[in-house]
Amino acid sequence: MADVSRTRGDLKGHPDVSEMRERFARMMDARDVVFLDGPVLLAGLYFAISPWVVHFSSTSPDLMVNNLVLGLAIALLGIGLTSAPRRMYSLCWAMSAIGVWMIISPWVVARGPDAGMIWNNVLIGALTCLFGLIAAGMVMRKGRET
Repeated sequence: MADVSRTRGDLKGHPDVSEMRERFARMMDARDVVFLDGPVLLAGLYFAISPWVVHFSSTSPDLMVNNLVLGLAIALLGIGLTSAPRRMYSLCWAMSAIGVWMIISPWVVARGPDAGMIWNNVLIGALTCLFGLIAAGMVMRKGRET
């Protein structure tokens, strides 16, 4: 083993410096949408509980199930972006598509949606679509750089 204890604070002579730099570069490269992890997770969790927050769980059970399933799916995408970002980047477009479905789902799923249902789904759907487009844009930009 190399004796590197004599050079405190200076890593230039460390035998593993190139490997450490490569590992650090790989780690930082994989975390370019780190600011989206939390908001995507929170948007998904809110969308899952929104039928009870906006009080339409009993008046529109079909939309309640729709929001619960899609909210949990978005929350799982947020967790996936945190734990395995490289694998989840390909699902960014799916997040945008789910966001569009969230926007139109009150009219497709519910019978006679009220204003609360509509505003809830349109706002959270637009945010989800925006998050998906931002992440997809970063993926596309990253692909052009390499």
